[in-house]
Amino acid sequence: MMPGMDPRKMAQAMKAMGIKQKEINADEVVIKAEGREIVVSNPKVIEIDMQGTKTFQVMGDISERGIGPSEEDVKMVMEQAGADEEKARAALEKSSGDIAEAIMALKG
Repeated sequence: MMPGMDPRKMAQAMKAMGIKQKEINADEVVIKAEGREIVVSNPKVIEIDMQGTKTFQVMGDISERGIGPSEEDVKMVMEQAGADEEKARAALEKSSGDIAEAIMALKG
């Protein structure tokens, strides 16, 4: 909301412009990014529909957590390097997910 603006007038103006919004009940919001997840706990999520285009506004307690390599990547390194799962996973983590580097490290 804009400071000093009557919430009812703001809602009417948004309706006149074809903008609809509704609150979505959510327990947690997770945004998966390269090599990490951004986690929003206790979120307040607002869905905004502006002439058919939906956007989401998310507010809450934010934290991050790292994510490990995918199962497909681990399998590929295992097959190509002839390594067991534990060594393949460790090599992928050490190489920040770079499959070729992980294979080379295990073979070399």
